[in-house]
Amino acid sequence: MNPRTVFLTTFAVTTALALTACGSEDTAAPAKGGDKKTPSTAPASSASASDGRPAIELPSDLSYTFDWPMTGDKVKDAVLADSEQSVKAVDQAIVNQNALDKAYLYYYEGEAAAQTEQFIQAYVDAKARITGTYRYYNPTIQVRDGGSASLVYCEDQSKAFDMYLKDRKVNKTPVTENSYVLYTAQLRKNDKGVWVITKLLSERGHDQCRP
Repeated sequence: MNPRTVFLTTFAVTTALALTACGSEDTAAPAKGGDKKTPSTAPASSASASDGRPAIELPSDLSYTFDWPMTGDKVKDAVLADSEQSVKAVDQAIVNQNALDKAYLYYYEGEAAAQTEQFIQAYVDAKARITGTYRYYNPTIQVRDGGSASLVYCEDQSKAFDMYLKDRKVNKTPVTENSYVLYTAQLRKNDKGVWVITKLLSERGHDQCRP
């Protein structure tokens, strides 16, 4: 299983939720965390703080590809940029083993923030996290009057796996159609000018995301 998988299956409330992507039946163990004391947490992926946004640092065994090029529309590009950071911010919270990490709280609010806190805490309790590579693609953005937007996009989890912190054992599992997830995020622009996530929905194995 892996990070956003467990988040969506366990904690999202009003959504069509994802099933675990891994072959393991151990659905109680989340897979998106990291131990700050383990040797592989040297940051290889980072984003510097800008415009008040928090800096994000991630371990070298986690990597990301965002195949959503800028659109040329200033508002849509801001939605994409903040959404990318929101994904990484949740991962940083799990790496830090901190369910109240300030970076993800900067990008989530309301229902989405409450669910994300539970999600991160589940990884902390299970002493597990993910390792590997995530790819994001096929974004569709709609911006509405009044400072709200929606972002639909795909996630490829086929190269991401569980890793348990005690022995750093990686649970590599076969790729199936459920390795591909369709997400729908609802966002609003807050008084800081940040596009924050208020709701997050998913559908695992959606034909829009499968190769």
